[in-house]
Amino acid sequence: MEQTWMNSFYELLVTGQQKVGGGFPSLLPGGQKRPGRRKTGFKCPICSKSVASDEMEMHFIMCLSKPRLSYNDDVLTKDAGECVICLEELLQGDTIARLPCLCIYHKSCIDSWFEVNRSCPEHPAD
Repeated sequence: MEQTWMNSFYELLVTGQQKVGGGFPSLLPGGQKRPGRRKTGFKCPICSKSVASDEMEMHFIMCLSKPRLSYNDDVLTKDAGECVICLEELLQGDTIARLPCLCIYHKSCIDSWFEVNRSCPEHPAD
């Protein structure tokens, strides 16, 4: 099985060690940093923030341990603009999800969004 960064990260969380060549860019077994490696940034695949490579491990832990937002589902009683996830109109009768920040989306859209993200599409820092 090909080892992805997520497999490597999971292995690191569970065992505290990582196999050499495992795909987690800046760590060697035991959490040692690669010698002579410049500090470069990366875009987190979970939250899309840019993070310095020397902060990557802590950022992943924080990102993956952050619970996804909860929401209330409802049926729209009147048209409400555009869903910024699918870019289709939110129409009367659509099943929607209302997040704590009061943003609304199609319920199916936000469920798909939460499979890869853990924050509101319009308020990622919250």
